[in-house]
Amino acid sequence: MLRVYSDKNSQSQAYCDGMSRRSFVQLGVAGMASLGLGDVLRARAASKNVAADKSNVSTILIWLDGGPGHMDMYDMKPEAPVEYRGIWQPIKTVVPGFDITELYPRQAKHTNKFSIVRSLHHDTGDHFAGAHRMLTAKNMGVSGANNIGKFPGIGAIVAQQRKKLNREVPPYVSVPTASSVGRVPGYFAGKFLGVQYDPFMTKGDPNAENFTVQNMVLPSGITVDRLDDRTELRSQLDTISRTIESRGTFDALDQFDQQAFSFVAGDKARQAFDMSQEDDTTRERYGRHTQGQSTLLARRLVEAGASFVTVHFGGWDHHWNLQGGYEDYLPKVDSAVASLFEDLEERGMLETTIVMLCGEFSRTPRMNDGGNGGPPLSKGTPGRDHWGNSMFCLLGGGGIKGGQLIGSTTAKGESPKDRPVTPSNIHATVYECMGIDPTLHILDHAGRPTPVLDDPTAIRELL
Repeated sequence: MLRVYSDKNSQSQAYCDGMSRRSFVQLGVAGMASLGLGDVLRARAASKNVAADKSNVSTILIWLDGGPGHMDMYDMKPEAPVEYRGIWQPIKTVVPGFDITELYPRQAKHTNKFSIVRSLHHDTGDHFAGAHRMLTAKNMGVSGANNIGKFPGIGAIVAQQRKKLNREVPPYVSVPTASSVGRVPGYFAGKFLGVQYDPFMTKGDPNAENFTVQNMVLPSGITVDRLDDRTELRSQLDTISRTIESRGTFDALDQFDQQAFSFVAGDKARQAFDMSQEDDTTRERYGRHTQGQSTLLARRLVEAGASFVTVHFGGWDHHWNLQGGYEDYLPKVDSAVASLFEDLEERGMLETTIVMLCGEFSRTPRMNDGGNGGPPLSKGTPGRDHWGNSMFCLLGGGGIKGGQLIGSTTAKGESPKDRPVTPSNIHATVYECMGIDPTLHILDHAGRPTPVLDDPTAIRELL
C-alpha cells in the first residue's frame, strides 16, 4: 500500500485490519495494480447508461450493525407463543394493517412514506456472511473464517457509475464510519473498483459540540496554495515502478487526489459537514444523540449533492438483555427515521432521496433463556440469537411507494410465507430508482465481466 500523508506528525488511528490512516489522503495500490482504470471504464460502457432523469436520486442507508430483530420492530407476532412474540405490543399506524412496535410511535405517523419488506432472507446466521450479502448482494464464500470482502459495496458501485457527475461533495460518505462487523471500510469498500470508490468517513461524533470533520481541515502549516503544489508528490511517485503506472493505476490515484483536493479547497463540502448551521429545533427533532445527529448530517450531505451516504448505528448483537438494549436503541431509531422522513418531505427532497434501514441479519424468532450457555437469566433478561432466514428492510422515498408490506413470514416468524425477497432484489430496486442498470457488469480482478447482481429483479410492487 502506498500512502501519502500531508502531515507527518499527525496522529494515526488503528483500524481493525491493523492499518492506520492519517490526514486527508490515503492512496491504496494493493488490489488495484491488477485492474486498469481503462478496463473499468470499458466495462461501464458495455452496460446501459445512467438514466439522466434519475441521476439526482440519492440514498441514505442507516446500517444497524450487529443484527436487528424483525419480531421486535416491524413484523410483530402478537398471536405467537409468548417465547416468540417478544416483549412489546404492536400499535396501529396511519396505514391500516401496517402495525409496528409500540416503541416506534413517531414512525407510526409516517408509514405512508415508507414500506417494509418482511420476507427478506439470505439464510445465514454468520455476521460476516450476512453483512457481505446485504452490502454487496454476493455470497462468494465470505464467512467468519474467511471474512475479507470480495466485491464492491452498493455505495461504491453507485459512486463509480456516477463519477462523471460534477459535484463539490464526496459522492459516497459514511457517517461517522463505514464499519461492518468491525471491518473498516469492510463490505462498504470499493474493492477492485479502486480506493477512490471507498466511502469518505467523517469519523468523530456529529452530536459533539466541537464536532469537525478531520479530513475537511488542513493540517497546521498547510495552505490551499501549498496543497495545490504537487511537485513534491509527483517526485515521490516517480520512484515507484512504472509497470504499475502502465496499468492505469496512477490514473485512478490522480482522480482520487483531485477529488480530495476539491473537497478541502471548496466551500460547499465544508459547509455541508458543518452541523452548527442547523437550528436547534431541527437538531432536537432528530435527537441529541450520535444516531440522530448522524442521520441529520446524512440529510445535509445528500442535499449538497452526495449520491450515497451510510449512517452507522452499532451495537445490535443482543444475545441477552434485549429488553434493556432495545428500550435504549429503538427510541433513538424512531426519532432519527421519523425526523428524516419529515425533513425530506418538508424540503421537497423525499422524491429524490431513498431511505434504507437494515442490518446484516435478524434475530431468532424464539427468545433464549438469557443464559448464553450458563444458567437461565445469568446474563440478564432473555435475548435473541443470529437468524438470516427471515429479516426486514425498510425502504422509502426516491420513487419507492410507501405504505406497502412486501411478503409475510410464517406464524412464528421463522421464514418467508410468501413473496420471498433476497438482498439482490433490494439492490436491484435501489439501482432502478437511481437510474442504474441492475444488469450492470463490472470487471473483476481477472478482467472478467461480472454481474453486479446475481438476480437483477427489482421489487415491482415498490416502483
